[in-house]
Amino acid sequence: MTMREALNLALDQALERDERVFLIGEDIADPGASGPTAGLSSRYGTERVLDTPISEAAIVGAAIGAAMEGFRPVAEIMIMDFIGIAADQIINHAAKMRFMTGGRTTAPITVRTQIYGGLGTGATHSQSLEAWFMHIPGLKVIVPSTPRDGKGLLTSAIFDDDPCIFLETIRLQGQRGMVPVDPGFSIPLGQADVKRAGTDVTLISYGRGVVESLGAADELARQEISAEVLDLRTLVPLDTAAIVESVRRTTRAVVVHDAVQFAGPGAEIVAILQGELFDRLAAPVERVGARFVPNPAPPALESQVYPNSEKIIAAVHRTLRWKTTREGARG
Repeated sequence: MTMREALNLALDQALERDERVFLIGEDIADPGASGPTAGLSSRYGTERVLDTPISEAAIVGAAIGAAMEGFRPVAEIMIMDFIGIAADQIINHAAKMRFMTGGRTTAPITVRTQIYGGLGTGATHSQSLEAWFMHIPGLKVIVPSTPRDGKGLLTSAIFDDDPCIFLETIRLQGQRGMVPVDPGFSIPLGQADVKRAGTDVTLISYGRGVVESLGAADELARQEISAEVLDLRTLVPLDTAAIVESVRRTTRAVVVHDAVQFAGPGAEIVAILQGELFDRLAAPVERVGARFVPNPAPPALESQVYPNSEKIIAAVHRTLRWKTTREGARG
């Protein structure tokens, strides 16, 4: 099934499994729903699939209040750029609830939102802002790259007792893959996945970056370079052990993400590798992120902003050249 269908199945099964689960957001009920919520209000009713006015603060605020009363809301922010309107509710209310109440009250909400970059939607409808929420203690940040992961991770998020930010990449919505239909299927948060094994370099990514990394790995294989592709799947909790284990074997790494490269998630990963593997790295860790510019709408310009397989391959070659230069200097 497609990513969209996999997410729809996860929501459907969660609604059926637990009456405390409900959906809330803009244009999520039929006949307007066209994404992962399509058909769900017809099946479960508009009391459990609630259409709201255009107010992200109201959506998340209502979800937090319901969560405090024992519900498990799934709040949709239609496009990630709009999530800033609900930042106070997410950062100062949901994320702090467990701490501020000494563990007596939690905020088991899932905030679903979509990253629209790459569709020519312009500077205020294209941002990949996951680094914002990685910086907030108390939040979990999830970014699937395959339909299977989408279903398994969304199920885990809905039934997690902490607030989760679940990021859906709009350019992956039509991607197809095998998905378990078992209602009990879930993927634990904080477990990275090796999407392709390799020995020469580790490509570390999540979301759409995994697809580009796999394409780069295919081309590198034709050049007799073996690239391992590590899909983080969740940014918080971050599977540091898997990152370190992979790079310890390959001794080189390239981090790939659609968020801007400056102060992006890759910076934290580079810092971890520097601290854990300083004496093992054969080359500086490379980063391939989006350019630090407001996203342009024209396709010819926007295509230059984001990582792609060619940029990843170039970064891999830089790590290989550095090793050769260093060995020459030693000699």
